[in-house]
Order: sequence, then C-alpha cells, then structure tokens
Amino acid sequence: MLRIRSTPSSHMKRFSGMTIADLRQEYTLAGLRRLDLNPDPFKQFPKWFDESASAGVTEPNAMTLSTVDASGQPSGRTVLLKVFDARGFGFFSNYESRKGNDMAANPRVCLTFLWQQLERQVIVRGEVSKLGREESTKYFHSRPLGSQLGAWVSQQSSIVPSREFLEGKLTEVTERYQGETIPLPEHWGGYMVTPSEFEFWQGRRNRLHDRFLYSRQFDGIWKLERLAP
Repeated sequence: MLRIRSTPSSHMKRFSGMTIADLRQEYTLAGLRRLDLNPDPFKQFPKWFDESASAGVTEPNAMTLSTVDASGQPSGRTVLLKVFDARGFGFFSNYESRKGNDMAANPRVCLTFLWQQLERQVIVRGEVSKLGREESTKYFHSRPLGSQLGAWVSQQSSIVPSREFLEGKLTEVTERYQGETIPLPEHWGGYMVTPSEFEFWQGRRNRLHDRFLYSRQFDGIWKLERLAP
C-alpha cells in the first residue's frame, strides 16, 4: 500500500514567500469602551454603518447570512442589506433557494458585517420572517431592469447545464416582457431579521479585541455586557 506522509510544507499554500499561517495583521486603529456605545443598538448600528461608508468600505451593506437547515447543516453566503429600520435588517432573495429552504425550516439566523478598513465587525442574531408582497414589489421595481429579469431567470441554487442555458432563459424572459412592467415573481421577495442580540467588535493589539454584546430583555430593554476576546 502506498503511503504518503503529509508535512506542513506539502499542503500549506505559500503566498509571496509566506505560508497562510504567516499571514497576520495587528489591529491598532481604535479601541471600544462602554461609554462609546449608545444604549440602544438600533442607534449604534447606523453610527458604525455611516462611519464604514465614509471610510470607503466597499459595499458596507454586504453581510454574511448564516442559516441552518432541517438536518442541522449550516450554510453561509453574502447578501446585501436593503432595509434597516425599527423592525430590524431586511434583504431580498429567492424563496426557493437553499437559504430560503433553510429559513423556512429554521428561522433562526445570524448576520455578520465585516468592515476591515475600520477593523470592525457587527454580528446580529435573531429570527427571520418574510416581508409583505407590497413592500417586496416596491423594492423589486426599484431594481435595475436586468436584475428584475434575472429574478425570473434563475432558479437559485438549482443545478443548470451551462452558462448558455442561463443566457437563453434571459433572452426568453426579455422577449416575454418587452415593453411591459415586469411582475414580481411569486418565488421572490423580502425577508426581515428581528434581532435578539447585537455584538459590536473592535480589533485590538495582541488579539485582545473589544467585544460588547447587546441582549434583548423581556421588557424590551437591551442589556449591554463586555465579552472576553
């Protein structure tokens, strides 16, 4: 039987003379104190969001959506925040996608915003529900024409034979709705995540990061606690 002995150098990819394990950055930009935080996380989040946008973060509304399916298998993907108000965090997607099926089976989700230029993260845990058709329709018609057509073309997460297959479907849909208002597909619309927890994370030296957790209490008040890094 042929035996292959694995060594660190045999499987560790090297970049510019360094291994992946050598890649390291010290976080030095800022610290975070309890006094810096608004008692209401719904007011603290837009403050950090605006600062990330002002700092030139590419797509500061990009967030990792983590879901768990009925068997307990987690999945993650990047989606775009499109609504933020007193209800929570809203985004739009295909209801029949993997994430749509996951959320139908288990509405508990997690959102993660990474704003690397500011050495910050925000993590939101909560439950997701669908937005109403009226709100979904209003947003759908605010999208570029190509994005509206794309929602009809893609059976998201399904297996397709080729790129040409998708392009052909796009041609069909474009011709079908030529000169017409494109209707909102039944399989497409919005979701709203109602938070139960917010975590604000600021990178610090020696990996002794500042972490503060807001937990929703039964009386609607938010409890704020510092977490170990």
